[in-house]
Amino acid sequence: MSAAKKNLHNSHTYINRELSLLEFHKRVLAQAKDSCHPLLERFKFLIIFSSNLDEFFEIRVAGLMKQLDLKLITSAPDSIPNEVILQQISETAHRAVEEQYKILNQTLLPELQNYGIRFIQFNDILERHHEWIKNHFFKQIQPVVTPISLDPAHPFPRLVNKSLNFIVSLEGQDAFGRHIDLAIVPAPRSLPRVVRLPDELCPKGEQHYILLSAMIQYYVNDLFPGMTATGCYQFRVTRNADLTLAADVDDLAIALKDELSSRRFGRAVRLEVDQKCPDKLNNYLLEQFNLTQQELYRVNGPVNLTRFFIDFDIPELNFKPFQPVIPKALRNQNLIFDVLKKEDVLLHHPFDSFQPVINLLREAAKDPHVLAIKQTLYRSGPDSEIVQALVEAARNGKEVTAIIELRARFDEESNIIVANLLQEAGAVVVYGIVGYKTHAKMILIVRREGENLRRYVHLGTGNYHAGNAKMYTDYGLLTTDDDIAEDVHKIFQELTGMGRMAKLKKLFHAPFTLHDQLLHYIEQETQFALSGQPARIIIKVNALTEPQLISALYQASQAGVKIDLIIRSICCLRPQVEGLSENITVRSIVGRYLEHTRVYYFYHNGAEKLYCASADWMGRNLFSRVESCFPIENKKIKKQIIQDGLLSYLKDNTRAWELDANSQWTLTQPKENEEKFMAQKYLITQREIKTKS
Repeated sequence: MSAAKKNLHNSHTYINRELSLLEFHKRVLAQAKDSCHPLLERFKFLIIFSSNLDEFFEIRVAGLMKQLDLKLITSAPDSIPNEVILQQISETAHRAVEEQYKILNQTLLPELQNYGIRFIQFNDILERHHEWIKNHFFKQIQPVVTPISLDPAHPFPRLVNKSLNFIVSLEGQDAFGRHIDLAIVPAPRSLPRVVRLPDELCPKGEQHYILLSAMIQYYVNDLFPGMTATGCYQFRVTRNADLTLAADVDDLAIALKDELSSRRFGRAVRLEVDQKCPDKLNNYLLEQFNLTQQELYRVNGPVNLTRFFIDFDIPELNFKPFQPVIPKALRNQNLIFDVLKKEDVLLHHPFDSFQPVINLLREAAKDPHVLAIKQTLYRSGPDSEIVQALVEAARNGKEVTAIIELRARFDEESNIIVANLLQEAGAVVVYGIVGYKTHAKMILIVRREGENLRRYVHLGTGNYHAGNAKMYTDYGLLTTDDDIAEDVHKIFQELTGMGRMAKLKKLFHAPFTLHDQLLHYIEQETQFALSGQPARIIIKVNALTEPQLISALYQASQAGVKIDLIIRSICCLRPQVEGLSENITVRSIVGRYLEHTRVYYFYHNGAEKLYCASADWMGRNLFSRVESCFPIENKKIKKQIIQDGLLSYLKDNTRAWELDANSQWTLTQPKENEEKFMAQKYLITQREIKTKS
């Protein structure tokens, strides 16, 4: 029976994807207490954990709760009921949040104080602070605060997703003689959550910051003249922030704008409150948001740590700066076009600079011989140099076509602005295919050279976002290969026009051929192993959830194929299970940069098939998105990716976490007499050596 057909899934062989994702967030949190990282970098990891957890509740938990609300019965491969998953998520998340605030209060804040950085919370306000806080409160805060009493004429307000609010218990009568027990004070979203105190209020050489929440709590009585506030407690509600668009919308951009406004007020899924808030008030808030004790998180500190970070200028407390390098082939050249006529160029971000991609588009915008530019855009802000280059090209009379994915989660509004900018410049803007997100990363430039047209292509594993390229590891290939260029041209035709599925020569693309080809390559390795030949698979992706691919990998393992999986976040495959997956190892690298490359390697009886792609091994990527997967055929580039992008990560014994048969992740440690090896640090060192040579 083929790997695609045989079902090997149940709760014993398939790890739940939500629980697996939550385990990744815990690995990020673990970086916050790793003393090997500089102090402020640990603080950043703590903030990233908060941001990650917010999105986890807004999307993943919200989806599960919605299914329960609608009484939908799902058929997830793990076969675990949603209510059980939600209970397990709650237990794990509560422990993680408790650990997060313990790290904050017992480790990071005290260590920051050792460097003269102090955050003033309500209980930390001193006599010398009073006059400045009073002046700041009444001039900068009180004029924009709107306290809301809770009475028959003022029902519980509709509070925005993730906004900071206070519930206030009151005694006395207001100006109208009413006895009001409770009020809500929303913290204005326009105000900074952290304000630096003047240097004269701080010991010499120190930086002190006061929280907005502390100032509101300190002067809350002044918001209710004639009454007495007997308690003031911060809280924050997280809501369902996923967007749902009908397949038959007339105008995707207009429909998306309408949906964006509703995102702020979706169904409540989590309530965070000050741990000192009395049970009576907690229960009242839970009732207002239609939540239970399972969704209540009592925290020992600010309820919104994502707004808690300050970009301190203290170099010794941050990672040593690293300047991404320009590949040797592109240095000291007048035109990138001239280089690409002779050879392909590989970019490995952030170790290699993203600037060549920007420069290529800038050259194309100005070059009188360039006729057309086609590009997909998934996450690129209106201030992006990429977008500016496309605008310039359109204004210069080039035929510019931009495929903009408006539904890139949490970047929808920015993408609408980008679309409008390009349209105003004269570019043709297409929103892709309704029902299929355009996730492929492609640039196609058509240039007249003599009597012929030559096509220049960039294919990548990551977004066209210069900021991300400094923080995410990704591959980009610059090439003029005729077959690849023809394939990219056909995919653009699919996205902008109508017709049959394009037949491609070298590329695989979702939702059409990629999934079948992956199954085919796994099956080939399986057959090589069964016939006694060496067989190996190495896959590096962000997530592995697709059931048929997991089944195929299980069967390959049973046939004797050695399989190494480097999975950043979600992994539903259970490795090292006797009789099922003894030949499969799973590791996750969590370090300075966010691992984002997608690389597929198949030994193929010595022929070594190597592909880079925009797609993870998830159902949504393979069946509900437009994705590109491109071969690496240049021997030098192939060797570089295998060594730097795969083998070095398998060698990492310091930043790698390994998954066992019981779905537990363990941080690797160097063996006795073994030197520490960190893949990301190795790649930085390699670039620094090459730059000096």
